[in-house]
Amino acid sequence: MNDAATDLPTRSAEAQPLRQRGSNQEGVRQFNERVVLQALRAHGALAKADLARLTGLTAQTIGLITARLDEDRLLTKGEPVRGKVGQPSVPIGLNPDGAFAIGIKIARRSADWLLVDFTGAVRERISVAYDFPDAITLLPLIQRNLNELLARLGPLAPRVVGVGVAAPFQLGGWHRMLGLTEAQSDAWNHLDLAAEVQRMTHLPVSFAKDTAAACVAELLQGKGREIHSFLYLFLDTFVGGGLVLHSHLHRGEHGNAGAVASLPLGVAGRATADLKEVPPQLISQASLWDLEQRLREHGLDPMAAYDVRALQAPWLPHTREWIERAALALAHCVVSGTAFLDLEAVVIDGVVTPDLLAELIEHTQQALSAYNWEGLQTPPPLRAGSIGSDARALGGALLPLHASFAPDRDLFLKT
Repeated sequence: MNDAATDLPTRSAEAQPLRQRGSNQEGVRQFNERVVLQALRAHGALAKADLARLTGLTAQTIGLITARLDEDRLLTKGEPVRGKVGQPSVPIGLNPDGAFAIGIKIARRSADWLLVDFTGAVRERISVAYDFPDAITLLPLIQRNLNELLARLGPLAPRVVGVGVAAPFQLGGWHRMLGLTEAQSDAWNHLDLAAEVQRMTHLPVSFAKDTAAACVAELLQGKGREIHSFLYLFLDTFVGGGLVLHSHLHRGEHGNAGAVASLPLGVAGRATADLKEVPPQLISQASLWDLEQRLREHGLDPMAAYDVRALQAPWLPHTREWIERAALALAHCVVSGTAFLDLEAVVIDGVVTPDLLAELIEHTQQALSAYNWEGLQTPPPLRAGSIGSDARALGGALLPLHASFAPDRDLFLKT
């Protein structure tokens, strides 16, 4: 007898709300639905027999689940694949129009809004650059661009499952390095950004530290598919990080695991009444802010740090000096992380060009050889990240998609 859901019609999602699959709902049926969706997300379009084999579910259960998911417009079918015997199999895949999410990244130099479809592909983007965000100006802009992305979806807008916000925990942190006033710093450090965005929309809003969100993107759509435990480093105006252990984002007690920017680069001296010897932090040597200052001191456009000019004359000599300095600092971070975590690998990404990132990774790998590795395993491999500058906003968008459709509710250890 033919399975009841063998022939899934090929169609776009209609303008109807999704049946809720929020993480607060329970039940074996919902869990099995999520397992099927996760299998399709990880492996691409599959025949029902392959789905049953991968998930351990019976063919009858797969038939019922795919029928229900098709009813919700979450699936699409491919062309029949004909074998030597029997009826042709029909590969089933995720319908890109089945669900959407919006990711918002707020950083110290720019903001991004991404509209992401059910497969994790970016459909629309809005980007804004600034010297430093002003809350009074930026908050209305957040709402305006959020509404703009929803409007671009038209009749598919009811398929949006949520909004994910990615931003530094303390956007006003290290304000003296940026030349900001205490007032500018305090304006952000006392602002609940997630709550502000929630007031702008009826959609559920998730929040994650910006580099943790970037780590989520790498975990789900990058190197995390093959590396199960890794330290994640992200280069932007300030360096930051995240931590994945056993294919789960490790959040930490306060949601701040992987806060490598604050890692000291030396041993503190003895503090006296008149003097306190404080070693510099990783942020001072491995951030693009440091490269900006080098370029500015030589009368060059500091924003070249973020584009191809960084490896071109007349910026190149100063970039190479920065790479040498940053690589030494990153190597110290890698050794420290390895001692505590016994790392499988370190993934490094950022807003720099791929060529600059590759050169930085090469120099960091070389710098690791100068350390004494006795008592530790060999230096972990350094891998270039897969996502780049979109990582934080994309990770933000993946938060609500995962909360609605993935079986492992603890992946992001939500508060």
